[in-house]
Amino acid sequence: MQMPVALSAYATDVDKSYYIIYWLSVVLFIGIIGAATYFCLAYKRKAGVRAEPTGHNNILELSWTVAPVFILAYLFWIGWKGYVDMSIVPPNAIEVRGRAFQWGWDFEYPNGAHTPDLKAPVGKPVKLILSSNDVLHAFFIPQLRIKRDTVPGMYVSLWFEADKEGDADIFCAEYCGGKGEGTAAIGHWAMISKVHILSVADYDKFILEGGGAKPGESVPDWGKRLYVEKNCAGCHSLDGAVGAGPSWKGIFGRTGVMTAGPDIVADENYIRESILEPQAHIVKGFGPVMPSFKGILQDKEIDAIISFMKTLK
Repeated sequence: MQMPVALSAYATDVDKSYYIIYWLSVVLFIGIIGAATYFCLAYKRKAGVRAEPTGHNNILELSWTVAPVFILAYLFWIGWKGYVDMSIVPPNAIEVRGRAFQWGWDFEYPNGAHTPDLKAPVGKPVKLILSSNDVLHAFFIPQLRIKRDTVPGMYVSLWFEADKEGDADIFCAEYCGGKGEGTAAIGHWAMISKVHILSVADYDKFILEGGGAKPGESVPDWGKRLYVEKNCAGCHSLDGAVGAGPSWKGIFGRTGVMTAGPDIVADENYIRESILEPQAHIVKGFGPVMPSFKGILQDKEIDAIISFMKTLK
């Protein structure tokens, strides 16, 4: 099997188009190369033999001229049918807002919850409204047979309906390295996420519970979980090691030297500003590579992250 296991309802049309073209190409390649090889051996020039015109065969010439027209018309029809099915969103589709950023994905649900991976119910259409916070990204889920570029400054949308429960990988199919600066491309690999196709009961439970700390989870522990889920770990260490950004170890309450302007104490206001407007004040020795989390992190999530940072003495 060449195609990954299908999880979406319209994957059949996509796979059908692919395999028709694939096997048609195989048959024609073998047929054409085989015929060419035979003719080269059977009719190669021989000493003392003068070549004579062989004439032509009207039926054969008409056949190889007309037959491709019907093949191409059929391929156009199944391709167009699949395109229309993928473009027209069912009116009862569940809308999920998706945002791409360096280096991750954020999905917002009708209940206001945010997750770094996508959750969807089986057997129900889901419409994704996608955008990018920084550079060009490409949202790609091979097992659902969907792919769409996310472009800064505009919205794009696509939909799917999963026909079985399970998990599938979400990739960024674009090299989203930004402007090519030394630290600008370090997290491209980290944009791999997951789509979890849940039973309707489990999805309804997720929507009912909403986003926030899990039962028994303290606010700092929630902030620690967000540190991992929002890919903060890709740039900010917890042990003092220098990465693309300053380490979070002992950062709260510390005075930082900026590349421009006066020194700033890392209090609640500065940390919030650094998360939402990261280019406003840049710590000396680091580049302007952090993306904005405006629209990705809710106020309560920022509060949880700050609470976690306060524990990192």
